Amino acid sequence: MTLSRYLAKKTVADLQTEATDGEVLRRSLGPLNLLGLGIGAIIGAGIFVLTGTAAAQYAGPAIVLSFILGAIACAFAGLCYAEFAALIPIAGSAYTYAYATLGELFAWIIGWDLILEYSLGAATVAVGWSGYIVSFLRDLGIVIPPQLTAATGTVLTLADGTTATALFNLPALLGILAVTALLVVGVRESASLNGIIVIIKVAVILAFLAFGVSHVDAANWVPFIPENTGKFGEYGISGILRGAGVIFFAYIGFDAVSTAAQEAKNPQKDMPIGILGSLFICTVLYILVAGVLTGLVPYQSLNVPDPIAVGVDAIGLAWLAAVVKIGAIFGLSSVMLVLTYGQTRIFFTMAQDGLMPALFKSLHPRFKTPHVATIMLGTIVGIVAALTPISVLGELVSIGTLFAFIVVCAGVLYLRNAQPDLPRPFRCPLVPFVPIAGILSCLYLVSGLPWETWLRLIIWLAIGMVFYFVYGRVNSTLLKKSRV
Repeated sequence: MTLSRYLAKKTVADLQTEATDGEVLRRSLGPLNLLGLGIGAIIGAGIFVLTGTAAAQYAGPAIVLSFILGAIACAFAGLCYAEFAALIPIAGSAYTYAYATLGELFAWIIGWDLILEYSLGAATVAVGWSGYIVSFLRDLGIVIPPQLTAATGTVLTLADGTTATALFNLPALLGILAVTALLVVGVRESASLNGIIVIIKVAVILAFLAFGVSHVDAANWVPFIPENTGKFGEYGISGILRGAGVIFFAYIGFDAVSTAAQEAKNPQKDMPIGILGSLFICTVLYILVAGVLTGLVPYQSLNVPDPIAVGVDAIGLAWLAAVVKIGAIFGLSSVMLVLTYGQTRIFFTMAQDGLMPALFKSLHPRFKTPHVATIMLGTIVGIVAALTPISVLGELVSIGTLFAFIVVCAGVLYLRNAQPDLPRPFRCPLVPFVPIAGILSCLYLVSGLPWETWLRLIIWLAIGMVFYFVYGRVNSTLLKKSRV
C-alpha cells in the first residue's frame, strides 16, 4: 500500500454528510449548554489542583505569568478550533479536522493522542477531587484510611508522625465511576447537571477572591520570580515556561466543547460561542485566583492536591473553608464529567470511521449514548486515577493537548490554502498570523516539558501505531472505499 493511501483525506462535504448519516447522536445542546461545558471543563484542575503544584515546584508567584502564557497560546488555538467546529460539526474534534486536512494516518495519530489527553485529564482531575473529598470529610470527622487516598506506593506521613504506604486512591476511582454512570444515562441530563455545577463553582471562586484579597500578604509575592536552582524548569524564567506547560492542561475545556458539535442544535452559530466565550471567562478567573492564592500562603506550601483548601484555611473563616471545599468538589466533578464525555465521543467517531472496533459506535437504544465506550473507558480511567501520581498525569495531559492544538492550527492554514472559497460560518481572523502564532506558542510551551514526558508520549504513540497497522488500516472505511 502506497503512502498516499495512508494520507487519504475525507472531504469537508463528506464529513458534513456523515453528521446526519448512520448512528446519529441526539442534538440537544444550545449555546448556554456549550458555554457551560467549556467552563465546566476549564474551571477545575487549573484552579483547584495544578495551580499549587506548578507554583510550588516550578514558577513560584510567577505562576500568574504561566497562566497568561497559556492563555495566549489558547487564544490562538481557540480561534482555529472555532473555525473548524463551525465548519465541520462532527464529534471527533481535532481528529476529524486532521482527517480533512492531513489524511488518515495523521488523523489516527491525533485521535490516539486525544485519547491520552482526555483519559489522563479526567484521571488527573479525579486525583485532585479525591484530595478535596478527603479534606472535607475529615472536617466532618469522617476519616478515610490514608492507605486508600493516594496512588499506589506513595509514602504518606500520618498525623502521629508515622508513615504508611498507599494501596490505591479509592475516592478517585469512585468519582470516575459516578460520572461514567451519569454519562450513560444521557448527555442532556449530564449537561443540565453540569450547568448547575458551573454556577456553584463560579460563585465559590468569586467568594474566595472577595474574601481572600483582603488577607493577601504581599511578602508572599517576593521574590515574584524565584531564582533558578541551576536546573531547567525549577524557578526562574525556565520555571515560568515549565509551569505554563503543566497548567496548560487546565485550558483543554474549549477543546472538549468541540467534541459536542454533533449534539449541538445549531453548531455553526453556537460552537464559536461555547469555545471562545468559555476560554475568555475562565482565563480571567484563573489569573485572579493564582494571584490571590500565592499571596495568601508561601508558594512552597502549595505542593498538595488541594491548594485552594490550603489558601482558604489561611484566611481563617471556617464557614468559607467548608463552602470552598464543597465548591471544589462540585467543580472538579464537572471537569471529570466533560473530559470523560469528550473521550467517548472521540472513540465514537473513530469507530464510525472503522479505525476502532464497531462496538464503540453502538448507541444505547433508549438514551442514545455510546454506552459501551463510556463504560469501558470510564472503568479504565478510574483504575488509572486510583494508581497514578498527579504530577505524572498532569504533564502527559499537557503535552497531548499542545500536540492537538498544533495540528488544528496547521489544519486551518492548510484548508485556507487548499479550499479558500469554502463557506465558513466562522472565520479565524488574521490568517496566517493567528494559526502560525498558535503553532509557535504551543511549540514554545512544549519545549519546557521534561524529556521523561516526551518519552512517555512517544511510547504511547508507538503503541497506537501498532494498533493502527494491525487493525485500523484493515478496517478503515475510507481505505475500503478506495479499494473498490
